[in-house]
Amino acid sequence: MATILAIGIATIDIINHVSQFPAEDDEVRAISQFITRGGNATNTLVVLSQLGHRCHWSGVLIDEPDSLVVKKDLDQHQIDYSSCLRLNTGKMPTSYITLNEANASRTIVHHRDCPELPFAHFKHLDIATFDWIHFEGRNVEELEKMLHWLRQHHPDIPCSLEVEKQRTGIEALFHLVDVLMFSRPYAKSQGFENAADFLQAQTAPGLMSCTWGEQGAWLHNGKEIIHSPAFPPERVVDTLGAGDTFNAGLISALVNKDSPEQALHSACQLAGQKCGQFGFDNLSS
Repeated sequence: MATILAIGIATIDIINHVSQFPAEDDEVRAISQFITRGGNATNTLVVLSQLGHRCHWSGVLIDEPDSLVVKKDLDQHQIDYSSCLRLNTGKMPTSYITLNEANASRTIVHHRDCPELPFAHFKHLDIATFDWIHFEGRNVEELEKMLHWLRQHHPDIPCSLEVEKQRTGIEALFHLVDVLMFSRPYAKSQGFENAADFLQAQTAPGLMSCTWGEQGAWLHNGKEIIHSPAFPPERVVDTLGAGDTFNAGLISALVNKDSPEQALHSACQLAGQKCGQFGFDNLSS
């Protein structure tokens, strides 16, 4: 069991299930709707908690009625959010998600009236109490300050960075972390059509993974590039958060001192399990 801190966001997810994705200007009826907590960093923590780790979230938590959805879910999964920056004004980020039951795709419209976590808050956290720190790759300018500070004051604490989207200047962060977790959209935004070629072109030290949907995932262990196939469920029902689940599986295995090869395999298995169910409950390695 490790004590893990994640830096990133929590959202309110409003999820509409539809039989097929509507065309522009269509009016369709949702099969069902539910409202839940979302956000990459907190999704990863929810899975890590189920894998037996002590989990903490630091982000911005706005004291407004909708934040109860976030706090209730984090409480249910025993995630400590006392390290958050609390504000009295603004709105929790909200994602409006259309889940197509025909192929399990998800389309997201995101709205936010919420600032990002600043370095000034991060540097006052009791970082020495954590065994691993995971960063969501956003808010690059402040995140660079956090990573430099972490390397200066706590160089022995391993850290990981999720790189889901192309953000201006994010490449400057790559040499500051121990594990880089790339997505297929990011790799394709750099002009690559497969994960192996993308990872081969990277020059950052440390471990690097890249997920590629139904083709599985690849990992550069510093010497060679290894591959794990995907482990699709009997029926794919919900791909929302599969990448966050993969990241949790990888972190859990690495912090437990599994080999990079076994960590990659375990993470792919866990992501496949997630795709076969709605939500993040009842996930295990």
